[in-house]
Amino acid sequence: MSNESVQPYQRIVQDVRDKIRAGRLTAGTKLPSTRELAAEYGVAAGTVQRALTELRTAGLIYSHQGRGSFITDTANESSEDSTAQALKALEAQVADLAARLENIEKERGD
Repeated sequence: MSNESVQPYQRIVQDVRDKIRAGRLTAGTKLPSTRELAAEYGVAAGTVQRALTELRTAGLIYSHQGRGSFITDTANESSEDSTAQALKALEAQVADLAARLENIEKERGD
């Protein structure tokens, strides 16, 4: 997926996920403020809020009113779980496509 086809909030979500996977963001780490993130990514504060909502829904961060957003204790595990699930889904798709191709080749007598 090219960067142009990714919504700005998705780019922020993916970047935070990548930083968690790489160990640059660990449990309890405070994220920059909405204003700081908006400036860093060159987006509106609402875009950052949407990204933070996605990250909260995924269980990667939690927020405290007036204190900020923090990486959850289980963020690394959640991130790894979602990666493993995505890989399993891709493996299933590849197996399905391989079976379909095999059937087509049999029908054509290849």
